[in-house]
Amino acid sequence: MILEALGSALLGFALSWAIAHRLARRLPSRSLVLSTGPAGALVGAFITHMALGPGHAPATLLGAAAVSAALLSLLVRPTRPGLRRSATA
Repeated sequence: MILEALGSALLGFALSWAIAHRLARRLPSRSLVLSTGPAGALVGAFITHMALGPGHAPATLLGAAAVSAALLSLLVRPTRPGLRRSATA
């Protein structure tokens, strides 16, 4: 259980770092993004572990990655193309 928690936290941090690096302009503060990833992964690992029971480490990590990615996707702000005005308008 400890290794699953550590692995899921590292996986969540890796996901959040990749998202923060790739979509930096569309996200809120970097510290919020880097803390949401591991927190979401730990919650996902807990839920998956409670649903499946012990002995399903790969499935637990998959559940952790899914919840972490879902929470990180909620932080992404949409682009607003309508806010840019051209000089001719």
